[in-house]
Amino acid sequence: MPKNRVLIIDDEEGIRFGIRRFLQSEGYEVLEADSCRVAQEVFQNAKPDVVIIDYKLPDGDALTLLPIFKKIDSEIPLIILTAHGSIDLAVRAIKEGAEQFFTKPIELPTLLVILNRVLENQRNRRKNIVDNTKQARKELEPFLGTSGAIQELAELAYRVLQAERPVLICGETGVGKGVLAKWLHSNGNRKDEVFLDLNCAGLSHELLETELFGHQKGAFTSATTNKIGLFEIAHRGTVFLDEIGDMDIQIQPKLLKVLEEQKFRRIGDVYDRQVDIRLIAATNQELNQLVKEKRFRNDLLFRINTISINIPPLRQRVEDIPVIANKLVKHISSQLGRCSVELSQDSLKALKSYSWPGNIRELKNTLERAVLLSESNIIRAKDLQLNNLLSTSIDIDDLNMTLAQYEQLYIKKVLESENGNIERSAKRLGISRSSLYQKIKNLNYPLS
Repeated sequence: MPKNRVLIIDDEEGIRFGIRRFLQSEGYEVLEADSCRVAQEVFQNAKPDVVIIDYKLPDGDALTLLPIFKKIDSEIPLIILTAHGSIDLAVRAIKEGAEQFFTKPIELPTLLVILNRVLENQRNRRKNIVDNTKQARKELEPFLGTSGAIQELAELAYRVLQAERPVLICGETGVGKGVLAKWLHSNGNRKDEVFLDLNCAGLSHELLETELFGHQKGAFTSATTNKIGLFEIAHRGTVFLDEIGDMDIQIQPKLLKVLEEQKFRRIGDVYDRQVDIRLIAATNQELNQLVKEKRFRNDLLFRINTISINIPPLRQRVEDIPVIANKLVKHISSQLGRCSVELSQDSLKALKSYSWPGNIRELKNTLERAVLLSESNIIRAKDLQLNNLLSTSIDIDDLNMTLAQYEQLYIKKVLESENGNIERSAKRLGISRSSLYQKIKNLNYPLS
């Protein structure tokens, strides 16, 4: 491993000598400068990992150097030493970008601890930047395409970006509601805070309540320790509740209290806790219909529906499919360590001709299977195996059926074609296992 490089700026040769000898014995590479002029040259050419600056120098002071260094490289930590420290001077130095400010004489072992600490902080900052960059590359953009529908969606999303009110994202399964929710958080006022998501579908009343609100030790038989809920963890951040239409009716008043009073109470606790979160909710159901059926509270719907965003299904923006598909194939092939894989013109035509009931999630699954199974770097129409999907198609000319009936019939056909296997059926449909379980509750279909 290369040695960490420290630049010592001090006009007293004896002080530089003592620090240099000590740091070299601890494995550091040491550079030296005795004036502002020399310090700028060394800093520019050698790029140290950390800088130790004596406040008073023959041709200036540390406050002169700080903005110059920060302009060259703002990530390098700067430590100031002075024989005549004051609170006012320390405040000015920190405002100008100093990482630490100390009064001479400073013990060398203490200086070593400080150096190690600031370098570790520097490594963590760089790691976070890399991780965030990787995450940004990994996530699918929510506005891929050039259709009028996706442009309207992008325009609305940008308008509500800085709003603190709850956002309700509506759309069919697989359209990218979670992707949009994460984008709203990552580009909004709370981007530096926590983003937590929870799918309400398939969770029992007890599990959902303890996940959201937490519990106190002894609140119920299995509560052997205190548990912090998602709202508490996400304080000052964003909570994304997917499939909020499936939330148990008994929990809904507690969520309403969080939104209206910014308070909640752990299960088994005796006092309320304050919390500041932004809620983003998503659903593929008609919440107004659920209100009529007494399965969703009208006051909660009113509260979460202040800002409503509807994501159009893929079949309503067919012209966007090639853009999305090419982006997905590039990402999938990179993940799998494949050379650049491309889609042929006949495969793009086939993708545009399919109805995609599972939307982008189904498209992604189809392309992933094609890349995995194809030995060529060109994906052709036959590699997509869309004929297998089309074999389960239904008669879309029957206008006497509702959208819900179409969905139920399609799910039933896919289940039949997969002999009732949930895992394979969910993958074909482009939805999660829990979502599929929820949808087939009304189908009365025997599961394998």
